[in-house]
Amino acid sequence: MADANEFIQGLADPEKRRTAEALDALFRDTTGCAPQLWQGRIIGYGSYDYTYASGRSGTWLATGFAVGAKAITIYILPGYTDFPDITPRIGKHKQGKSCIYFNKLSDINIDPLKELIRAGLKDLDMQFPVKPT
Repeated sequence: MADANEFIQGLADPEKRRTAEALDALFRDTTGCAPQLWQGRIIGYGSYDYTYASGRSGTWLATGFAVGAKAITIYILPGYTDFPDITPRIGKHKQGKSCIYFNKLSDINIDPLKELIRAGLKDLDMQFPVKPT
């Protein structure tokens, strides 16, 4: 598996690199996990093995982020729709089924984001045991 730290340091855009460094520190502190690179661009913390009712199975990151061309994605798995008391406090973001998107780090309130990461991990661990990385 490729090295997440090398990936972060290799980001050409200085602002994206600073954002990735800040998010890496936040996720390390919040999860207690080391980063791993997934799919060549997602920085993940922890992992879990899943088997769905359909029989599909695999291993995936427990939580993490990606710094994309247009947005920053925070992965809260398997979803955070059950946390309506936290998400409105996060700040300016768009919401998907299992992730949130924001344009810049200054759009996000850090403490509620940490709270959401912890709540998402706890929820995930009740369905599929989370393994630290």
